[in-house]
Amino acid sequence: MANRTYEVMYIVDPEAAGDKITKLNEAVGALIEKEGGSVVRMDDIGRRTLAYPINKRNEGHYVLFEIEGSGQEIAELERRMRVNDMIMRFITVRVDEDRKTADK
Repeated sequence: MANRTYEVMYIVDPEAAGDKITKLNEAVGALIEKEGGSVVRMDDIGRRTLAYPINKRNEGHYVLFEIEGSGQEIAELERRMRVNDMIMRFITVRVDEDRKTADK
């Protein structure tokens, strides 16, 4: 199957300790590698004000992953993010098609 490029951004509860956020990021990277994908880039953006309150919180800790893989690792990653209490919101976007169009 062809390799595709995805961007996964998630917002972590701002009251979580810094070491817990680091462990979460390492666990996400390890899960992607285990499922056969590869992490191209990981940006820990930090605390930002949310556009609207989520769970009565006005701030969140943003993390962005750029992933190359088949899509199978994305399904498992999203499944685990849904049940993780630290993650308030997440979004996955396939960006390889958009980048090909932009290169032309």
